[in-house]
Amino acid sequence: MELFTKIGKINNKGFTIIEMMTVIAIIGILATIAAPSFQRSVIRAKEASLRNSLFVLRDVLDQYYADHGDYPESLEVLAEKKYIRTIPKDPFTRSGETWISIAPEGEGLSGIYDIHSGSDKISLYGIPYNEW
Repeated sequence: MELFTKIGKINNKGFTIIEMMTVIAIIGILATIAAPSFQRSVIRAKEASLRNSLFVLRDVLDQYYADHGDYPESLEVLAEKKYIRTIPKDPFTRSGETWISIAPEGEGLSGIYDIHSGSDKISLYGIPYNEW
């Protein structure tokens, strides 16, 4: 008799379609809340990388000037003379070729005095990256 009742019962385990749709809706709401925060953190990481690259490049330009009495004609010269291993990539343009080189002011001076990002985007602080 006991065997008959176990076989004869209908198994009601599982989720209904309403429960599944509710869970999916909640996951969707949480995802739309989290996505902007994630994107902002990615931009902050790129900004930190840009700040670091600019700091390193400007420091190396100063070291080159202190050693040679003039500024390098290109960033490649810094790599050739082992001031840096490689030219860093701009995190926003994803290229090492897009840096904006600023020439020194004054007569008889040439080369790269300062460096800026080649990106035309605006930072989270409202300042264009090419003015950093």
